[in-house]
Amino acid sequence: MRLKVTKSKNAASLYVIKSIYKNGVRTSKIVEKLGTEAELREKLNGADPYEWAQKYINELNEKEKEQTRKILVPYEQSKIISKNEQRSFNGGYLFLQKIYHELGLHKICKRISQRYKFDFDLDSILSRLVYGRVIFPSSKLATHELSKKFIEQPNFDLHQIYRALEVLAKETDFIQSALYENSLKIYKRNTGVLYYDCTNYFFEIEQEDGNKQYGPSKDHKPDVV
Repeated sequence: MRLKVTKSKNAASLYVIKSIYKNGVRTSKIVEKLGTEAELREKLNGADPYEWAQKYINELNEKEKEQTRKILVPYEQSKIISKNEQRSFNGGYLFLQKIYHELGLHKICKRISQRYKFDFDLDSILSRLVYGRVIFPSSKLATHELSKKFIEQPNFDLHQIYRALEVLAKETDFIQSALYENSLKIYKRNTGVLYYDCTNYFFEIEQEDGNKQYGPSKDHKPDVV
């Protein structure tokens, strides 16, 4: 980063700029506008704004070097890895964690927990069930085992998942209502359109017509078309 001074008839403006490559072409971008020479002299109680600016930019360059410095990790080829020790973790759920918290599900779990006297962490259980359903849909047992590969380890047992499911079932209406309200604060939604599932339907007529054929339905109702 370096100092750039842009002069006009009435003032000289000081900028911090940085060289970058864009589409293979070297160019410059403004990192920060420091102010005009007059503004800086007033702010610095008469000190030289150019000396101050150069010192400030030197500090920025030192901080940037610290953040981009190379780190060497020693590798020992003869070192033996301990048996049954977990050395790799799944971090793919972290993008889901952001959405989970944006929707306020952790706060919803807290409010539910205040209404019941259970000793398990409902937020931890629900979050793992959500992550697992998106990343690797499977049974509750498999989800519990696979969640142990997350960076943040689960703090609950399998039997507590089933206990939590009973609570979640009782609080379904509250959860859906709270989620709807929270989602409106984050995403725009057309509330004038209603979507509903019509995959399971039947016709109570006895005449066949096109797709309407007489016989058992998906609900195993024997006397409907």
